[in-house]
Amino acid sequence: MAARRAKSTAAAPAARERRKPVSTGQAESISAAVTGFTSAAQSPATTKAYAGDLRHFRMHGGKVPATPQMVANYAAKFAGVLAVATIRRRLVAVHQAHTERGLKSPVMDRLVKRTMQGIRRTLGVAPQRRVKALVKSDLLEMLVMVNRQKPMKAARDRALLLIGFAGALRRSELVAIQCTDITRFEAGMEINLPRSKTDQEGVGRTVWIPHAKDSERCPVAALEQWLTLSSIDRGPVFRWVSRHDNLVGTKGLTSQSVALVIKRSVKRVHGAAATKAVSGHSLRAGYCTEAALVGMAPWQIREQTGHKSDVTLAKYIRPVSKRKIPSLL
Repeated sequence: MAARRAKSTAAAPAARERRKPVSTGQAESISAAVTGFTSAAQSPATTKAYAGDLRHFRMHGGKVPATPQMVANYAAKFAGVLAVATIRRRLVAVHQAHTERGLKSPVMDRLVKRTMQGIRRTLGVAPQRRVKALVKSDLLEMLVMVNRQKPMKAARDRALLLIGFAGALRRSELVAIQCTDITRFEAGMEINLPRSKTDQEGVGRTVWIPHAKDSERCPVAALEQWLTLSSIDRGPVFRWVSRHDNLVGTKGLTSQSVALVIKRSVKRVHGAAATKAVSGHSLRAGYCTEAALVGMAPWQIREQTGHKSDVTLAKYIRPVSKRKIPSLL
């Protein structure tokens, strides 16, 4: 018995030695592929915005790593100077700068949370700016003036406005359309959207564009006319047109150029002051509003817009519903 205990005791250190992990003495490096994929996890626009927010934080006494007191003082300093939403976004950038380095985020500290809660209660949270929704009647007025431009620019702007409205497209989705994304059918066309604002992982979806009853305002006919006139058969569908009414290069329009086309079209109808109320989102908002006005069910509208739920869609539908409340007098 004593011999067996001695043997067991002698074997224990050896077993522990076998279980001990082998150390290479070097930290495992991160491959270039991992670095590339982690960079792609966030859109370039978001990365740029966060970098600007962090730069502002540092310019006003902040640093990484930061203390909760430093972050709380920063938020309090700009309360009433910056919008509450802007301060909140800048704190998100500070939070991310810490977590990406494996540091404890001061933004999650109770002091910072209570400071932000006090700022919101004191100053209130301003509602998000709501642009004017360009409904069907607005669009038809704009098309009259668009058609008075030179042929090439008129064809492009007409197609851009009609496709943007009929597809309830975001401006980024509109300028990203490639010739290969279009599938033609007898009753209309289907446009494939490989990626969008709420689909950063590229699941993709398709949008159906039916023929309109009137050929003068048919989005399908307008797009075909633009492609024929411009001889575009590959690459981006919507491109630059010079002041001499010639196609410029092979690159597509930018998202900002969609807003400029809309603003120019509105200006021709209602004057310069009216352009302040519209943006590149006005066509998408107009589709939602017009669809609600004609009585389309929310699920039908979401089929076209790609909204994940009725919560965001309600911003367009509720104002329309309120206009239908009858008078009690």
